[in-house]
Amino acid sequence: MVVMRTRHVALLVETSNAYARGLLVGVKKYVEEHPHWSLYLAEHSRHETDFSWLEGWHGDGVLARIENEGTARFIRRLDLPTVDLSAARLVPELPGVETDDGTIARWAVGHFAERGLRNFAFCGDEQFAWSVKRSEWFAGHVRRRGATPHQFRMTSSGMRAADRERIAAWLAELPKPVGVLACYDIAGQEVLEACKIAGLAVPDAVAVIGVDNDELIGNLTTPPLSSIEPNTTATGYMAAHLLDLMMQGQTLEPGLRLIEPTRIVARQSSDILAVDDPLVSAALRFIRSRSDQNIAVSTVLRHVGLSRRALDLRFAATLGRTVHGEIIRVRMGHVAELLSSTDWTLQQIAERLDFSHSEYMSVAFKKYTGTSPGQYRRTVNGSVARQSFRQQP
Repeated sequence: MVVMRTRHVALLVETSNAYARGLLVGVKKYVEEHPHWSLYLAEHSRHETDFSWLEGWHGDGVLARIENEGTARFIRRLDLPTVDLSAARLVPELPGVETDDGTIARWAVGHFAERGLRNFAFCGDEQFAWSVKRSEWFAGHVRRRGATPHQFRMTSSGMRAADRERIAAWLAELPKPVGVLACYDIAGQEVLEACKIAGLAVPDAVAVIGVDNDELIGNLTTPPLSSIEPNTTATGYMAAHLLDLMMQGQTLEPGLRLIEPTRIVARQSSDILAVDDPLVSAALRFIRSRSDQNIAVSTVLRHVGLSRRALDLRFAATLGRTVHGEIIRVRMGHVAELLSSTDWTLQQIAERLDFSHSEYMSVAFKKYTGTSPGQYRRTVNGSVARQSFRQQP
């Protein structure tokens, strides 16, 4: 029997936000499967540069969120195998693992667009490289839709009380209705509070979505904040795996390995139907109010009083999809919601959503998302599976 030598690993990952805590959950999962690690962790924020708690430490490797120059200098002095969990790339010679910001931006733009919005804005914090990248990706996806991206830049020192007034003034000048992607959930909260100051209705005038799906922040705001949930568990797990390889003597290529986010958690802050065509709007509301029913296209047609060809043409012009496509999209979204928020069996979900049988629901879900219901549930419940629910544009 081979006895593995204990590896002493320092975690320079802040404990002050949901994203970083999710990374730590991923590391924990890896350690559960590879119990020869001994972890060193102190409570601190992303700006922390005091690592005196590691004095006298004789370690084998480091997992670090290198978000500032002080941390970068400390990592270089240690000269140990290290995997970076930040997009800042302040130590570019290291391998790193990060959330795919391009996918986050694409999902956000698609989320707003499928609700009929044609104006898009980004609220970012330029002190963070991941925020800058998200804003660049966001602008690119907006321009590809033929629209003009708008942007608010928070103060370089981070969020200040005065920023809320500045955000309110910025929001007041934007064309309405507008969809705003906040670089993370705290910024999303600030945008929602600024809407109150500016007297702007959410989501009718300003629809807002954040990033990280911090349950506390998302439900603390009024209205509750929609958010994109990164797959932090998979990110932390992969970083731990890479570090293990390095501590075993393998040389890894520098650069980021990107992990796709898991899902969009839609709450009231982005629950808007900004559609100029009143008949399309009526059809959309009818479909969404019956996502738990196996409604047919003919039922929708009777509700709005149009032929299938006439309504499909209006849907194509407004949303880029057919009435049937919208029914499927809404139904599969409801399946995904129940898979992630309940422990119901597939049969229970199928019965709740009026599918003829669970096998048909499973086939339809996999055809639409590219992953089976079981795989999707394992992903959103914190497994390290790398599949994700595909948000359709």
